[in-house]
Amino acid sequence: MEKDLSNHRQSYEKDALLEQNTPENPIALFRDWFLFADDSELVSEANAMNIATIGLDGYPKNRMVLLKKFTYEGFVFYTNYNSEKGKAIAKDPHVCLSFFWHALERQVIIKGTAKKLAENLSDGYFESRPEGSKLGTWASNQSEVVGSREELDKRLKSYEEEFRNGEIPRPENWGGYIVAPVCIEFWQGRPNRMHDRIRYTLLENFDWKKERLAP
Repeated sequence: MEKDLSNHRQSYEKDALLEQNTPENPIALFRDWFLFADDSELVSEANAMNIATIGLDGYPKNRMVLLKKFTYEGFVFYTNYNSEKGKAIAKDPHVCLSFFWHALERQVIIKGTAKKLAENLSDGYFESRPEGSKLGTWASNQSEVVGSREELDKRLKSYEEEFRNGEIPRPENWGGYIVAPVCIEFWQGRPNRMHDRIRYTLLENFDWKKERLAP
């Protein structure tokens, strides 16, 4: 089977990214771009982001997770610490996050180091989750092989019974990570593939170096 995609192309013409319109701190620019995407009717789940890790097998792997918070310190998401990504981060905490808001012709790529959040912060977020999501966290040994869908459903029912009349605590193997950025690149699509790319790199004095990259 073969399909030729060489003629699939689109001209990006919605906006521009110029140095004089960018702040000195990239988190401020990310905030503006994220809020714009989040308010746009054209974007579904603006907080969906790709995270790349180096797996225990030596291969990089990408998957989608949800950004739950961002501050000047970094970007927060939650997962099972015993999952494939959790084990990869434990071995090598260098990760790459990326956001692609296709309808806005914008992309953000973030390189940084992931570390676990304080337990009280993970507790606080877990308490805010719907009951079904809490139970699912207990029922799923994320990334492990399971025999069938019925096996998963059976595990879920068992935890529904176990916690039927009480509070659902956060499992010790589930919680948050914060990714402290060292490099953030903003990409704005432009006509003729002459895209705008502005890269911020964190310096030793904690200032940010801003540079334009060729498309």
